[in-house]
Amino acid sequence: MTDDVLLAQTTRHGIVESSHYGAAIVMDAHGKTVFAAGDCATPIFPRSTVKALQALPLLTEGAADRFKLPDAALALACASHQGEPEHISVASDMLTRTGFDYGVLECGTHWPLDATSTRALAATGQTPSALHNCCSGKHAGFICLACTTGQDVAHYVRPEHPVMQTIARTLQDVTGVPHTDANRAIDGCAIPTWAIPLSALALAYARFASGVGLSPDRAAAATRLRNAIASNPFMIAGTQQFDTLIMQELAPRVLTKMGAEGVMIVVLPEQGLGMAIKCRDGGVRAAETAAAALIARFAQIDNSPALTHFMRRPLKNWNGQVVGELRASSLLAQNFLPPEPVH
Repeated sequence: MTDDVLLAQTTRHGIVESSHYGAAIVMDAHGKTVFAAGDCATPIFPRSTVKALQALPLLTEGAADRFKLPDAALALACASHQGEPEHISVASDMLTRTGFDYGVLECGTHWPLDATSTRALAATGQTPSALHNCCSGKHAGFICLACTTGQDVAHYVRPEHPVMQTIARTLQDVTGVPHTDANRAIDGCAIPTWAIPLSALALAYARFASGVGLSPDRAAAATRLRNAIASNPFMIAGTQQFDTLIMQELAPRVLTKMGAEGVMIVVLPEQGLGMAIKCRDGGVRAAETAAAALIARFAQIDNSPALTHFMRRPLKNWNGQVVGELRASSLLAQNFLPPEPVH
């Protein structure tokens, strides 16, 4: 990883305070590298960035149609949501359609990631359930898949369960790299996660963006999921979150998904491109800044308030004073940012 590059820096009074290094790659569905910087070959865990790929069997196996899942539910199956009431309502409805409730979910429980929702829940004396887990939509989708394919829902998170076997085969096919015991670990929501090169992640999302390299049923599923996500950006994350803010302004031209530990993917359907970013220190904010710069550059968007904000994000103190900024590196942003201030 010694070849990693600068993705973003924080400055205070024009003086660099923190530097964030990592890798970024842009690919097309034929495997051509359009842009690459840093170590894109060393395997990384893509974490939640693969949720849209994990949702493909929900459609190809007929579960979405069997349970008549609305687009909001398809989007939530691809989401890392904040546990806001709208998210909980859709996740609960997905399970109700199968005849189960949240007790069947094996993703674990945590308080809503949205602070307002946590305070509201606590104020009424309630405690969170598995529905508040940021991955509950994805897991509700797994329950729908298990019911459609005639599988026992118990222990669906285990690698040997038929649902996870289907997920592994799908990920292997679309990324083009093995998903075996050798590169498998356990994700935060208890399902398997496989370490793959950043380049394979970008390739998978170029295929997701265009349908090129996918079987006809998967290509149709990708199109349906893209449309569902573009129509329901709030479901993907929530209030004031990067993914939601970017897609509320730019979808369907741009689709994004943040993962844990500073991983980010971007889908550009019009260009047929997939992007993957890894901030090596695990910093989410730097990955967001890098993604904004690459979106502006490769989608040729130069008048987006959301992108401009994230490419050069003001940093404020508790009095509301602007004391610095988080800024994308010139390697990524090129001509899409004004010159740095001189101090």
